[in-house]
Amino acid sequence: MNSSYKDLKFSFGDRRLVGQQFAREHLERIVHSGRISHAYLFSGPSGIGKTAFALAFAEILNGIDNLTDLGEQAFSKKSSWFPHPDVHLFLPLPTSAVSGNNVSAELRPRLQLLSEDPYEIVNFRVRPSLTDDESSKNLRAFYPIDYFRDHIRPKAFLKPNEGQKTVIILTNIEEMRAEAANAFLKLLEEPSEELVFVLTTENMEHLLPTIISRCQHIRMSPLKTNEIEQALVEYDRVPEEQAGYLARISGGNYAMTRFFDADALKSTRKAIIEFLRNSYMQEAVEIIDTAQRWQSENNIEGQIAILNILEVFIRDIMVYRDTRERSLLTHYDQLDVIEKFCSQLSEARLEEMIEHVNLCKPMIYQNVQPKLIYTTLSLRLSNLMRGRDPAISEQDSWKHLPAFAGN
Repeated sequence: MNSSYKDLKFSFGDRRLVGQQFAREHLERIVHSGRISHAYLFSGPSGIGKTAFALAFAEILNGIDNLTDLGEQAFSKKSSWFPHPDVHLFLPLPTSAVSGNNVSAELRPRLQLLSEDPYEIVNFRVRPSLTDDESSKNLRAFYPIDYFRDHIRPKAFLKPNEGQKTVIILTNIEEMRAEAANAFLKLLEEPSEELVFVLTTENMEHLLPTIISRCQHIRMSPLKTNEIEQALVEYDRVPEEQAGYLARISGGNYAMTRFFDADALKSTRKAIIEFLRNSYMQEAVEIIDTAQRWQSENNIEGQIAILNILEVFIRDIMVYRDTRERSLLTHYDQLDVIEKFCSQLSEARLEEMIEHVNLCKPMIYQNVQPKLIYTTLSLRLSNLMRGRDPAISEQDSWKHLPAFAGN
């Protein structure tokens, strides 16, 4: 048992972390207990701070005064986790980086960004390019066996240099290839007392049960609207009015919401309203044109923003239809439009419409062409707005486009 951890007085992540009070208190109890496990697993949806919390945890274990105010209790002279020799962070990498032996060159600029802001988006899948924010190219990234064997595994045999623990952080561990996962499991089965693995995942179902069972699991939830609003104002210097709007359409994802432009999104909202109208009227040409335009003009963040606004707008219709309370609306400045939708969609299955919108978000991350997603979604919404089942079941959703063409 490490008495230095037990004696620490701190408020976990008080200098930068956003929300997640349950996880903060859990991690504080772990540190104060002095009983540090060999592996931790942070799970939850994208953009809620899993990597930020993992970094803050690694810093506390090695006495770094940065994300958490340790003051004179700090036993490291390093300014953050980034230059510390005992903290190693890895991301899933595209095949080109691993096969071309460019691992360090690809990782370092992204880790540098994380050192400046722990909520920075550095995932290759979401942000394929650091120099072109408009890039819509979606890079798949993984932990193949060569990456694990040549770069990650050697770090596990290093003794702490300046700190008390060698901490290895692996983000998006669900992207570990089967061969690498089996090799990684062997490390977890024979842990060193001075080694701590900190893993993050957005999809527990894709992990080996044997890996999950060897980790202390820390669940994290989508951030609350008020938490995101406060963070946007305090850390990102977003004006309060814009921060409130962005937080309401964030879907609980703070990291991505910071990329959104409130004025541009309000302009996009007009196209979304037309998309709903055209879906109801089954205006084929307009639907396809909109889907093509949204695909060509938006990167991944933009696609998610469109779906978030669509979800919130449908929710506004549902709330107003049930309550007639303007004050409860996110898009309260569109009250006249919402009233018209309510009068026309009295039989609409609005909850199911929202569910179908949310089903589209993972597809954006899985390389499905957005124009196909929007076109199929429009066809499903058309029937749901009339209170009917979609013409084609979810199991046969691939039939949408041929069926539409046949009409």
